[in-house]
Amino acid sequence: MSSALEIESRLHREIGAFRFDPLGYVMYAFPWGIDGTALAREKGPEPWQEDILVALGNGVHDGGKAVRSAVASGHGIGKSALVAWIILWAMSTLRDTRGVVSANTEGQLRTKTWPELAKWHGLCLNRDWFEYTATSLHSVLPGRGRTWRVDAITWSESNTEAIAGLHNKGRRAFVLLDEASAIPDPVWDTIEGALTDADTELLWCVFGNPTRNTGRFRECFAGGRFAHRWQPRQIDSRSVAMTNKGQIETWVKDWGEDSDFVRVRVRGEFPRAGSLQFIDSQRVEDAVRRDLLEDSLSPLIMGVDIARQGSDQTVIRFRRGLDGRSIPAVKLRIPDLMLIAGRVMELAAEHKPDAVFVDCTGIGWGVQDRLNQLGCPNLFAVDFGGKADRHDGTARYANKRAEMWGFMKDWCAVGCLPDDRDLTADLTGVEYGYDAANALLLERKQDMRRRGLASPDDGDALALTFAYPVLKQDWATERRLEEKLAKLKRWVV
Repeated sequence: MSSALEIESRLHREIGAFRFDPLGYVMYAFPWGIDGTALAREKGPEPWQEDILVALGNGVHDGGKAVRSAVASGHGIGKSALVAWIILWAMSTLRDTRGVVSANTEGQLRTKTWPELAKWHGLCLNRDWFEYTATSLHSVLPGRGRTWRVDAITWSESNTEAIAGLHNKGRRAFVLLDEASAIPDPVWDTIEGALTDADTELLWCVFGNPTRNTGRFRECFAGGRFAHRWQPRQIDSRSVAMTNKGQIETWVKDWGEDSDFVRVRVRGEFPRAGSLQFIDSQRVEDAVRRDLLEDSLSPLIMGVDIARQGSDQTVIRFRRGLDGRSIPAVKLRIPDLMLIAGRVMELAAEHKPDAVFVDCTGIGWGVQDRLNQLGCPNLFAVDFGGKADRHDGTARYANKRAEMWGFMKDWCAVGCLPDDRDLTADLTGVEYGYDAANALLLERKQDMRRRGLASPDDGDALALTFAYPVLKQDWATERRLEEKLAKLKRWVV
């Protein structure tokens, strides 16, 4: 008869054998199909959960880079259970593993994500190895409580320090984010810096309903700037056995199969337009895919958005009629305003635009004054916060910036945009509302930064090309007139 010590030793060996096999651990550690347990009628994970677990195991086994898994899904597919399984597998199969779990809100973390871990920890064959508390799951071994643990952390933009210290060189470190669509970008940036240890098993898994079509969660999937780093999956609720098919059918009947409501809550697809998104993603994608519509009879307009601080950049964009694609943007990170003015002059001389619209809000006036000194032709100052001069018949604008973006939004329905991820992120990232006079007002740049988004310098540069109506100039005729005037002056002298 085996002693308790022998049984425990065997349990350690058998569970340790699942180091690179999360699915094997889940099938071994929980009482699937056993009478008298909560899983008596369950056979195991759903197929989509099996796929994720196998992919994680293969990624860890291959080593090298951090394993990154992103899952966007409809409601009720069992993602919180999967989060709990990954935590217990990661903690159980390698000693001194460290991890962090977070969610979009404290309510989500404390009432859904973390209690789900309590449920599965209670069912786990090796539950005695770890102590579950309201904020952590840690080893019961003496002296291991600080080195072998996972913590539940509520995020805010001012609370990223905990993840910054998640280094566990030579062992295993992991981060799991639930409802990741609403977690601000600065948190993601901090995690990027934390998961850098060499010779370490690194896992980063993010889950959520795809409620926003901007931000880092969206960029993990096809078309996003970081999609190449992730293993993305999108799960339709109807493909999962446990979901309420009657409720789903009601949603589809009420809202329509292709509505944003059904896309997000059922199909696991990102919405075409966020609830406050000013320019929807579909409109921008169509403008990027649209065949180039050359328009040689239209004026060439140059928009210059001046950088203000930090990570912002000066962006110069060109547009000729429906063509916002042919002439590439120029993006500068130069703090010297005089150098910026010099570069603008070079581009104006090269392309001979019919109008040069410069953002003169704040430090932009310095560039404008210098361009005036240099004799920049067709130069116009634009104050983003100034009074709107026009309306499009359907909306009143609270200021000049909202007006320019409004005309740009309409143009995107027929114009041609370049395939530029920065520009796409800017155009689709700005949200809007209304002021006390019911005039349309765009989100302020500082508010975008609070949401974890960069200042939309690229989008503002393109918007500047819609500042005022512009007439095309006949440069050849003007040149002939200048030559005649020069001859006349010499004759008079």
